[in-house]
Amino acid sequence: MIEAHLPVLVVVVLLLGAIVTVLGGGGRGSWLVALAAVATSFFLALRLLEKVVSDGSVRELLGDWPAPWGIELHVDLLGAIIITLVTGVGLVTTFYSYRSVRHEIAADRVNLFYSLWLLAITGMVGICVTGDVFNIYVLLEVSSLAMYSLVAMGKDRDRRALPAAFNYLVLGSIAASFILIGIGYLYMLTGTLNIDDLHQRLSQLPQNRTLETAFAFLMVGLSIKVALFPLHLWLPEAYSRAPTAVAALLSATATKVGIYITFRFVFSVFGTDTGFLGVSNSTILLTCAALAIVFGSLSAARQKSLSRILAYSSVAQIGYIVLGLALLEKNAVEGALLHTVFHALMKGGLFMVAGIYIYRLGSNDLDRLRGIGRKMPWTSAALVAGGLGMIGVPGTAGFISKLYLLRGTIASGEWLLTAAILLGSIFAAIYVWRVLEIVYLQKATDDREIKEAPLELLIPTWTLLGLSIAVGLHSSWVVELLEGAAAAMLGGNG
Repeated sequence: MIEAHLPVLVVVVLLLGAIVTVLGGGGRGSWLVALAAVATSFFLALRLLEKVVSDGSVRELLGDWPAPWGIELHVDLLGAIIITLVTGVGLVTTFYSYRSVRHEIAADRVNLFYSLWLLAITGMVGICVTGDVFNIYVLLEVSSLAMYSLVAMGKDRDRRALPAAFNYLVLGSIAASFILIGIGYLYMLTGTLNIDDLHQRLSQLPQNRTLETAFAFLMVGLSIKVALFPLHLWLPEAYSRAPTAVAALLSATATKVGIYITFRFVFSVFGTDTGFLGVSNSTILLTCAALAIVFGSLSAARQKSLSRILAYSSVAQIGYIVLGLALLEKNAVEGALLHTVFHALMKGGLFMVAGIYIYRLGSNDLDRLRGIGRKMPWTSAALVAGGLGMIGVPGTAGFISKLYLLRGTIASGEWLLTAAILLGSIFAAIYVWRVLEIVYLQKATDDREIKEAPLELLIPTWTLLGLSIAVGLHSSWVVELLEGAAAAMLGGNG
């Protein structure tokens, strides 16, 4: 019975958890409900991934109406991987959140916090199971509205969280409007919202201004959602002002689901054979991606707090992913998918490190981190592990994904893009070294006795960063999975 309804159950468990959490009391009880809901959803996601790997795509109809008239749930290999990523990172960050939320959120709002937390994850998982483009929009807004509120809850620690959340809300609403307009144009032309049916009907239509307009609206809206340069303005403030657990969840999952939606529209709706990602559109995306890598890395090197360094670094990492997507070369697309997964592990863990410093020091400004490596060795070692991954040092997950991206650019003869990837890694080495020099080599300015972080914070941090190292050393199984997903996408049957 459960096996037949995995796509529904993986979402419904989270939604029920959000309802129970907001109706229940605050404190430890709401955290336990959230933890149980995400853990159950993660278990179901693993079973769903196993089923997709063994049997192929999983489809489920809601009600008695067949597709495309009824609502169809469709989970292919890429969707199953992203669902597992979101619920897995969600489980680890929920565990991490217990200490940090008690430290940063007022006690009377804890149950509301966890209800919004579960709604955000519900929306992201729902996006990956639906086979309907309008439901993608609806679930994207469910997740986004919850995220806006979660970012605003950082006001108890930093009053600047309120304008950061408002800026995120305004730009996110503009993006949602663009996406909805694009979907509306597609429906006007085809009379369907089902992804498979849309692709079939679009492939039979001649390219025209309406289709080109729909594609443009969708790409601009999604570029805002994933924070692609120069439409990234919401990201640095939102990441650095949000509650620390929210920053970890947001950086590891929200933009990755935005990337998933982009993959879904480009490959599954329009398809690679329709010419929508032709020379002109591809050039625009590749230019934005290359500039994101360089601008994001240079901006990160100029920041004065660890959170803002990580935020601007995310702008650069999104550039790597979009570069691989827009290049439409097999190795590059595989590299983009690999970097989507690996960046989620590395950046989620690094934002947890930033949160630990806030927990102990009240701030993660670089001036406060002088000499902290000797006082907080395990936390600082996690910073080293994540930093090496962001550079792409051999033995880390970041090296594997960047290697595939380099193969893709070289095979395509795109030497400027190859140079952008290498420059980005060099700049990453500069800003990572800058932080590590302060943490380990400079003399502490604070003579207070500072203890290492509690295990409730260290265990989830090392879970994500340790997994990124383990995958870097033994990457064959992840590479094989994502190569299959990339082949399905490029084959047009994703």
